[in-house]
This record gives sequence, structure tokens and C-alpha cells, in this order.
Amino acid sequence: MFRILKVDSTFKIKNARKIVDTRNRIIHGYHGVSEETIWSIAIRDLPELESEIDDLLEGARQ
Repeated sequence: MFRILKVDSTFKIKNARKIVDTRNRIIHGYHGVSEETIWSIAIRDLPELESEIDDLLEGARQ
């Protein structure tokens, strides 16, 4: 996703920069991301992200 942000700054995923930053913290173990934080993101944010991705895919099919 980070590369697409460099190519197209209008990419239609809300919080794309935060998603990339969170991925980096998880992958590299910065600041010891807690299980509670990961679970909170999964419950709170993933449904909205799924909807945004579905919209992007539907637009690509048209």
C-alpha cells in the first residue's frame, strides 16, 4: 500500500498512511505492540477497510 501512496496520493483508502505505519510497527516489533491493540484494530477498523476495498474492486470491475 505504501508504494501506491507514492504513485497516487488520492488513493481511496481512508487512513492508508496509518495502516502502513501500523504494519511497520507490527513487523519490526517497534514499541512492543500489544495483543489488545491488535484486537482493537481488528474489531474497530477492519470492517471499514473491507468495505473500502470492496468499493475499489467494484470500481475496477466496471
